[in-house]
Amino acid sequence: MEAAFAEACAAAREGESPVGAALFAPDGTLLAKAHNRPIVLNDPTAHAEILCLRQAAALLGNYRLPGTILAVTLEPCLMCTGALLHARVSGVIMGALDPRAGAVLSNLDGRALPFANHRMWTVQGVMAEECSALLKRFFLERRKS
Repeated sequence: MEAAFAEACAAAREGESPVGAALFAPDGTLLAKAHNRPIVLNDPTAHAEILCLRQAAALLGNYRLPGTILAVTLEPCLMCTGALLHARVSGVIMGALDPRAGAVLSNLDGRALPFANHRMWTVQGVMAEECSALLKRFFLERRKS
């Protein structure tokens, strides 16, 4: 989660929503890390999770990433949850939950969609206070501007 949190801090410095992600191989090797970049890239799909999946898929030469574990500072949205399922990511470690748009636990149990042909495990609350505080500080500053 520390690598994902460092990415979230980088996103905040760039003026992007401070969400970071890091994808690890089954042996714990860091495969990819990224942060939100939809503004900089003019790409609505440039969420941290998607950018991590793209990097790892290119590195491994395969769009399927079985056995991998994603650490992410904020609960993934519906788009990212779908991408994680399609990539066959084994598990997701989350910092803060997202009651507004989270689609792993908060608004939808993305782990158990009856039509999906993959299931992933989750752990929630890892560095949740730090992740939540970063998001709150970022948006408080944005509202002041």
